[in-house]
Amino acid sequence: MSNSDLTQRADLTRHDKGTGALRSQRPEYVDFLPPCNHACPAGENIQAWLALAQAGDFEGAWRELVRNNPLPSIHGRVCYHPCEDVCNRAFTDSAVSIHAVERYLGDLALEKGWQFEKPEKTSGRKILVIGAGPSGLSAAYHLARLGHEVEIREAGPVAGGMIHFGIPAYRMPRKELQAEIERIENMGVKITLNHRVEDVIAEKEEGSFDAVFVAVGAHISKKIDIPSREAGKILDAVSFLSSTKQGEAPKLGRRVAIYGGGNTAMDAARTAKRLGVEEAMIIYRRDRSSMPAHDFEADEALEEGVVINWLRTIKEIDRSTFKVEIMELDETGRPQPTGKFEELEADSLILALGQDTDTAFLEKVPGIAFEWDHTVIVDDNMMTGHDGIFAGGDMVPSERSVTIAVGHGKHAARHIDAYLRGTKYRRGTRNPVIGHERLHLWYRTHAPKVEQERLPVVNRQTNFDEIMQNLSETDALFESQRCLSCGNCFECDGCYGACPEGAVIKLGPGRRYRFDYALCTGCAVCFEQCPCHAIEMIDEQQVGGVSAI
Repeated sequence: MSNSDLTQRADLTRHDKGTGALRSQRPEYVDFLPPCNHACPAGENIQAWLALAQAGDFEGAWRELVRNNPLPSIHGRVCYHPCEDVCNRAFTDSAVSIHAVERYLGDLALEKGWQFEKPEKTSGRKILVIGAGPSGLSAAYHLARLGHEVEIREAGPVAGGMIHFGIPAYRMPRKELQAEIERIENMGVKITLNHRVEDVIAEKEEGSFDAVFVAVGAHISKKIDIPSREAGKILDAVSFLSSTKQGEAPKLGRRVAIYGGGNTAMDAARTAKRLGVEEAMIIYRRDRSSMPAHDFEADEALEEGVVINWLRTIKEIDRSTFKVEIMELDETGRPQPTGKFEELEADSLILALGQDTDTAFLEKVPGIAFEWDHTVIVDDNMMTGHDGIFAGGDMVPSERSVTIAVGHGKHAARHIDAYLRGTKYRRGTRNPVIGHERLHLWYRTHAPKVEQERLPVVNRQTNFDEIMQNLSETDALFESQRCLSCGNCFECDGCYGACPEGAVIKLGPGRRYRFDYALCTGCAVCFEQCPCHAIEMIDEQQVGGVSAI
């Protein structure tokens, strides 16, 4: 077609349609990936359940949430919410308090007695899950949803894994923990306690299980040799926290030292304070900016009177006297000895230097390989080197957290389901992540997040009452409404009201809009007015050549 023909066609179109000049670009509705969704280790569709919550449909929000994560009451308390670290709302005032809304929904579900829906059909296949921690519970839940028969076998006396034995009640009350576990059991998942699996192959065959998911966690505290002439009581943090939970707290004396800088060290120190020690002091070889513990954990420990000795390492112990060397950071941030020493006094020592996993029982299984730290090597399908045996959670090489473990359980369930059907699970293509710089927040309103109320410090001294309090319904609604719906249309009518040609057609609630390209001039007003960047301007050459309609 010649240029003159194009001009004539454009003139006719302008006369008949009133669309103005020849259009070089057109708007298209698009969906991007919100950064919160992208950052969630459990793979929650956070934006989707926040949208339902902000509409007041709390049960719908909960049901959308538990499609991916069966433990919202737990996660709203113990997850370190990496989703909030990347929330685009922070560039306006402060990140949406996603974890607080998640906890509200989780607790509301327990209060209302909402239950998981059972699958309509059963597959006739059986799966053994070893370990009733967060990864095992998650895998069991998702496998049960897929119609499989699931049994969890747990070595300990209660389910919950390190959530139960390693996280103090002031962070994770046991009532809510048990209620979330019972809801998974109500789906038909069988949990057998006090059953340590020693021979995986034998139990798989004897139980006629079609597949096994191993998620035994990391319960063994790392050890360190400290020269000592005559040391006082030395404990490991995991055993200390576990025995305290079971009402068998050891006697610590007037002063206790905790060696380590992670969240477990903070929990051990704060637990010791609640047990009545006069002084709980943390000894850590790096500075605060390098510690693995989260800032708020250290802040709360300091609030409660815990003393933290930064850049210190224990060299030797003589009865209750600790000789510690002062460290300094080199240009790479690594601690180096200075040759300068000081003495600290403590009646007992709690080692909080991290945990290892006990995978020795898998060494006799043909094909299973291990890393240097005894973690189990799995492939992209989360299967070990032995056909039909999968693994996840803290016992495989990865970062460790409750949320990561739950994510492992979900992905393992999908891979196990595909394995049983003789296929491979392939995750669908993900949309690009939408950054804050691409939003068009013409209505930018300053509305900082609602802060959760906390138990006053004076009321924490001698008990394990929960510190963080739940949101009210009003605050949960407000907080969910702070979500910007980054990258996805939320039907604000901005494009509909802004279009000067009436080219935006409303399709009804929940169905969004469409463009009438016979009317659209490509002026991009809709694009500029869309606050969440759910409209992209596309060059006409990408959609079939230069067009006047």
